[in-house]
Amino acid sequence: MARRGRREPETASIRAATHDGRGVADTGGKTVFVAGALEGETVTYLRRRSRRNFDEAELLEVHRASPARVDAKCAAFGRCGGCSLQHVTAAQQRAIKERALRDELERIGGVAPGEWLAPMTGPDWHYRRRARLAVRDVPGKGRVLVGFRERHAPFVTDMDRCEVLAKPLDALLPDLSDLIGGLAIRARLPQIEAAVAENGVALVFRVLDSPSEADLERFREFGAVHALRIYLQTGGPDTVALLHPESVDEPLYFGLPEFDLRLAFEPVDFVQVNAEINRRMVRFAVERLDPGENDRVLDLFCGIGNFSLPLARRAGTVLGVEGDAALARRAGENAYRNGLGNVSFRVADLSGIDGNESWLRGGWDRLLLDPARSGAAAVVACMHRLAPRRIVYVSCHPGTLARDAGTLVSEHGYRLESAGIVDMFPHTAHVESIAVFTKG
Repeated sequence: MARRGRREPETASIRAATHDGRGVADTGGKTVFVAGALEGETVTYLRRRSRRNFDEAELLEVHRASPARVDAKCAAFGRCGGCSLQHVTAAQQRAIKERALRDELERIGGVAPGEWLAPMTGPDWHYRRRARLAVRDVPGKGRVLVGFRERHAPFVTDMDRCEVLAKPLDALLPDLSDLIGGLAIRARLPQIEAAVAENGVALVFRVLDSPSEADLERFREFGAVHALRIYLQTGGPDTVALLHPESVDEPLYFGLPEFDLRLAFEPVDFVQVNAEINRRMVRFAVERLDPGENDRVLDLFCGIGNFSLPLARRAGTVLGVEGDAALARRAGENAYRNGLGNVSFRVADLSGIDGNESWLRGGWDRLLLDPARSGAAAVVACMHRLAPRRIVYVSCHPGTLARDAGTLVSEHGYRLESAGIVDMFPHTAHVESIAVFTKG
């Protein structure tokens, strides 16, 4: 069998760029994606991985740089898989994401909004209040690595800090490495869930073996020194247990001050990672839905009540529906704590509804959708039963938003009034967006 020839560096211009920070090299042949290359640049690259229809390449040198290129702030950028766009100006990042949303709406949904919304922006750094950190004992390095996975390999990135994590998480990685490195179960602790609330910081350590008494004491000391809530998780989410302190006076919470609300959450609950963007997004959704005191509002994929409770401050009646029973229960508790009696919650798998559910025929005037990446296809298929006059759709995947938008417009008679990106995750390839639909 003939040996494949040794790959040599190549030089080409970059004719386009993808939303995840890869440039498309102008080779005149097979498509080559060059990580970190920007449109309009001339670069030298080395092909690293061959696929059937394209190759992936490593950027070696930039000969002619794009005006949008900047120096990355994080020393781990390029190796860490958490960020892919730190080498691009903030304005250009948003332009790239808006173009991705435009392309998907047109290509998949065959629709375009009547109004393109200005990007919803907030802090570019230290915004991430929820994260899942990977942990790996690496004997060859003589220490435990704590951070995000590498971009091109299943390893944990060797990093000392993270510029997108909210404080104090951003600078806590070396201390976490030292803590875990001194445990008897250092090789049996694969991840840490981190949550920053307005009244505290929580770390949930996933442990595959039972910690020794000495390990437990080290966890407690770490929590005391850094003023952290320390939890251990031995199995599924229902096994998360507080270790330090022994008890707390109040649950973790974040506020929505414009609506005089505090939403409590557990450290492994889903909450929007960017606090400032979340406040702006909630305000926008309430304003665009514009419920009156006699209106009935349905909030699907409602979580802990992030949109339901603010809407209940304006509407007559609100129903939140959520597939996760623990989140729905938390939403009800949040309503009670905030003195809201006009909002209720129920549990339902919204990916498997058949149109016969009683709550679908509740005569809803307004609808809020905030689904996972898979979108809301089953709900949209039943829109003839719901028939709300206005819909706000919050999306974390432009492709599924485009699919659902196409169905709403072509099959259910809605108009895509406006759409735009929500810069929830600066410096990453994640495209969050929001869209407003009106009937007729």
